[in-house]
Amino acid sequence: MRRAKLNFTSEKAYNFRMDFSKSQYTAIVSDLHLCEEEPVHPKFPLWKKYKTRQFFFDEDFLGFLKKIESKASGQKIELVLNGDIFDFDSVTGLPDSPPYKISALEENRGLHPQEEKSEFKIKRILEHHPLWVKSVKNFIAQGNVAIFVIGNHDLELHFKRVQKVILDALAENEADRKKIRFNEWFYISNADTLIEHGNQYDPYCVCQDPINPFVQKFNQIEVRVPFGNLTTRYLVNAMGFFNPHLDSNYIMTPSEYVRFFTKYMVRAQPLLVLDWLTGATLALTQAFTDRLKPKMTDPLTIEDRIEEIAFKANATPRMVRELRELFVAPAASNPILLMKELWLDRSLILLVAIVVLYLVFLQIDNIFDISVWWLFIPFSLFIPFFLFYARSVISSVGVFKEPQEKILSLAGLITKVSRVVYGHTHIVRHEIVGPIEHLNSGTWSPAFLDVECEHPVGQKTYIWIAPAEEVGPGGELTRDAKVFQFKNGQEHEVFASGGRADRQLMG
Repeated sequence: MRRAKLNFTSEKAYNFRMDFSKSQYTAIVSDLHLCEEEPVHPKFPLWKKYKTRQFFFDEDFLGFLKKIESKASGQKIELVLNGDIFDFDSVTGLPDSPPYKISALEENRGLHPQEEKSEFKIKRILEHHPLWVKSVKNFIAQGNVAIFVIGNHDLELHFKRVQKVILDALAENEADRKKIRFNEWFYISNADTLIEHGNQYDPYCVCQDPINPFVQKFNQIEVRVPFGNLTTRYLVNAMGFFNPHLDSNYIMTPSEYVRFFTKYMVRAQPLLVLDWLTGATLALTQAFTDRLKPKMTDPLTIEDRIEEIAFKANATPRMVRELRELFVAPAASNPILLMKELWLDRSLILLVAIVVLYLVFLQIDNIFDISVWWLFIPFSLFIPFFLFYARSVISSVGVFKEPQEKILSLAGLITKVSRVVYGHTHIVRHEIVGPIEHLNSGTWSPAFLDVECEHPVGQKTYIWIAPAEEVGPGGELTRDAKVFQFKNGQEHEVFASGGRADRQLMG
């Protein structure tokens, strides 16, 4: 396979020779989840309310950029957009006159992650966020730089044409284009801070191989999408009362699901069970089949690819290879686990029990001619065992989402830094474990505790790294990192001193 067909960004194409290795001031944000605007539903105003324009934070982001520029007193700032900046998985809009075929599945759940379709999606997102585009464009024009670290919801940034759309939107000229980078999964700032989205430590959301992220399906090249993102595409996109930005909105107990359905969905989506069954089956099938597809790679250029990734990340090829070894195995390797997460195991057990009992009844009925109501006796005896099994199955999505301390420490040792910053979990964090300082930049996403979107969670936080008051033992520049929340045009420090976030910030 020729390299041109893989659509990787090359150093020759975008000229990455500008020095990004030194920076006094670094601002890190993650999990913005910029998406298309959802029009207010005429009958059911709570349908995907979290995606409506009233919760766009573009104006706040403009204020945030102005705030950090004033804090830097005219010095250059590197803005690290640390993954899930764009939410390709939640885009369900369609082009008016597409030059490509759109399947019935795509019409209902969103376009597949193919280059020309991903190009449409990024254009749609940027068109719906003109103020955000303008603010970042002005920020770059002032001499600052922007680094996009690819997360699990914006894996389609791997496509060259998608990157070109962003470059065209954010850069005034060729000089400004050189101030923008797209990094596969990590970036090292000023040789003291490793910045990565963190989904590579989450088996449900890990990009199987960001060095070679593409697979070929028939005559199309697609990004290999992890299981967690497939559930957004095939389940959440079809069930608009569940907010994907907070796990508790869609991971519930059976009784909680019943109450939720009765309160919000019985009128708007009475056939929810069919939507769930269809989406869950699609997510399971594609996750498992994609896991088995071989990655697209060119043996003649693999070292060039690794060197390019290392160059953009201010790292060495050895660091790229060693960091890649820290990735967890995808959950798609275990279809039984995925079935449990999707509740397909319980539905299958229930279906098998009903079929078996009915077949037994038919055999007995042929001999004794009994009433069908006798079926309820063995079925009622089966129910306690079924409930016992159902209660014993506990989702492990939240367990694996937070990276292990050992993994973060190893990542710091590999890259020879004293600080590791990640996102993905949407929960802010700042603590020191051993020799490594750990921080999580939180989220700007429209996450709410309720369907009515009246109780926001953990919004508009960022990490600010600036020169310390004291220099290092050798007279070198040292920097301090702090976590801030930007709210109503003002910022406040989340942690007066280091400490882990045991609660989520309320808006």
